[in-house]
Amino acid sequence: MAKLAEELRMTRAFACAEEEAMLSVLRTAEVISQHGDSLLKSFDLSANQYNVLRILRGSRETGLTCGQIGERMISRDPDITRLLDRLESRGLIMRERSEEDRRVVVARISAAGLSLLREMDPEILRYNKRFFESFGAKKLRQLIELLEEARAAITS
Repeated sequence: MAKLAEELRMTRAFACAEEEAMLSVLRTAEVISQHGDSLLKSFDLSANQYNVLRILRGSRETGLTCGQIGERMISRDPDITRLLDRLESRGLIMRERSEEDRRVVVARISAAGLSLLREMDPEILRYNKRFFESFGAKKLRQLIELLEEARAAITS
């Protein structure tokens, strides 16, 4: 019996290799997520809050609207506004209305947000390496390409 089947305590075989692959991807994502959540919790952040901070760091001084942030999120969050409210209340981001269109609110990362990310960066790097350093560069590149191919097949 496959290792995944044992982990899931399955009593019958997978219906096909595609089912096993899908469940393996989902199970792996869950394991990585659980470990990542505990790391982020030590910085008093959720995965989505961390993702928003990284997105805003990448936008530099330009900032982004809620819609633009939502488009770039790894995991979709239906309530970006509330997510931004929590980050703003902690002083990690700033929001202001656009001069050109008062209906548009632009979010930018604050100095405190940048400082927190700089503090987190070494921990996050160690976390990422922990999961994937045993793969080596060639296998890691192959994994990335296979996952990209799988996403493309689903979205096309």
